[in-house]
Amino acid sequence: MKKYILVLLVCSAIVSCDVRRKDKIADDSETQMALALKDSTTVQIIDSAYNFKTVTDGEKVMYSYRFKNIGTKPLVIVEATASCGCTVPQKPEKPILPGETGFIKIVFDSKGRVGEAHKTISVISNAKPEFPTLILTGNVVAKEKNGLTN
Repeated sequence: MKKYILVLLVCSAIVSCDVRRKDKIADDSETQMALALKDSTTVQIIDSAYNFKTVTDGEKVMYSYRFKNIGTKPLVIVEATASCGCTVPQKPEKPILPGETGFIKIVFDSKGRVGEAHKTISVISNAKPEFPTLILTGNVVAKEKNGLTN
């Protein structure tokens, strides 16, 4: 019985140490985000909307929205999120220095999305004024099967 209690105490100690470590990591990332957003800069959006025209169901659309840091501080992209899981944005990991151009790359998976597509990408950064919502539009048509559409 004493062995079970000892094992239970050791496991509890290990788990509690791990939780505190995760809390510290979360606190560090929140601190870094607050510091990044404190020093604002100005951004010039080169591409805020993209129309991929027409693609066939199952095709993937890739595009890079361009922007330029026209401010005096590094531009930090904290987060980029899409309006649905079929569109995956990829933000730059490193700050965009003044005068440099950066990209937010997206991949839209059209599988099962037949019809008009209208997706939005939201960006959180230290830009003032804030990043506008990025727009992705187009049309997804069904695959043809033996000369007929599904």
